[in-house]
Amino acid sequence: MGEIATPKRQITLYYNSNSVRAKQTLAYAKSEGLPIHEIDMLKTKLTGTQLVELADKLNLEVKDLINQEHPAYAKHFEHHNFSTDDWIKMIQNNPEIMKQPIALRGEITILVETPTDIIKI
Repeated sequence: MGEIATPKRQITLYYNSNSVRAKQTLAYAKSEGLPIHEIDMLKTKLTGTQLVELADKLNLEVKDLINQEHPAYAKHFEHHNFSTDDWIKMIQNNPEIMKQPIALRGEITILVETPTDIIKI
């Protein structure tokens, strides 16, 4: 069993509070009355295990959680192949570069592309 709890009665939303898409997703979920457990990645540092677990639940590698097109990534890093541990450290030290929001409910995990995706979960 992993570190991430995934109850079926609520949606856990990992997001960046500076993200327009995340704010819209959160507002939409609340307007629909969905039970949301919020985890702002800018305020709550994710562990390496949690990042690996999120990637696994999305059928991705940790490096695929990173938005290499994000201005903060371009400012600090070059496109490169790093180890999983390096990718984890990059996300932990620069959470704004992580693709998000990510919603979990029970066994379902999705990377929210548009705010209304939250109802798919």
